Amino acid sequence: MARADLDKQPTDVRRMFDTVAKRYDLTNDLMTAGIQRSWRRSMVAAVGPGKGDLVLDLAAGTGCSSEPFGAYGATAVACDFSVGMLQQGKKDRPALPFVAGDGTRLPFLDDTFDAVTISYGLRNFVDPVAGLREMLRVTRPGGRLVVCEFSTPTNGAFRSLYMDGFMQALPRIASLTASASDAYVYLAESIRAWPDQPGLAGLIAEAGWQAPEWRNLTGGVVALHRATA
Repeated sequence: MARADLDKQPTDVRRMFDTVAKRYDLTNDLMTAGIQRSWRRSMVAAVGPGKGDLVLDLAAGTGCSSEPFGAYGATAVACDFSVGMLQQGKKDRPALPFVAGDGTRLPFLDDTFDAVTISYGLRNFVDPVAGLREMLRVTRPGGRLVVCEFSTPTNGAFRSLYMDGFMQALPRIASLTASASDAYVYLAESIRAWPDQPGLAGLIAEAGWQAPEWRNLTGGVVALHRATA
């Protein structure tokens, strides 16, 4: 099965992403009508990369979110636990450094990175707080965390349309390009079950990060959460 369940067993989630890796970037573009590109630009801006910075891009998939950091003189390490995603990423972006790793047991030393970012991946962790603690461990004192994740629209009418309309249609939209549209049933369910903006800020603080704050994008469809080590 390409489908994972909301208990988020790592083996099931890994297998699911292995299955959809080949057309993952294309499907994301289709599902968001290209808006995801502006979300990624906002994520990079929130990180504020500088020349010589070392950035860990966690749950990086094929490296689509990692690649833009190079334009700022920073080095981004794309880390993911889906070997299928990493293999596709190496084909598409051979210059990027890719590392296989579990977000709750990162294969990096303490205080390694100037910044850690994760886009649309934290909600797939079986234990998000454990993952956030690992991100803190590998971040240098004063370093930055940026979490770009689907969230809760702030307008009530739009929230109902998004959660009840678009989320139900998501697997059908994905079926136009994805090889395993059942995976997008899980993705829609995981978005519905994910905490809202204050809820995620609370998890980030619980993990030990300082001064978590957030910025809504597209009316809260996505939120950027930022905090400091």
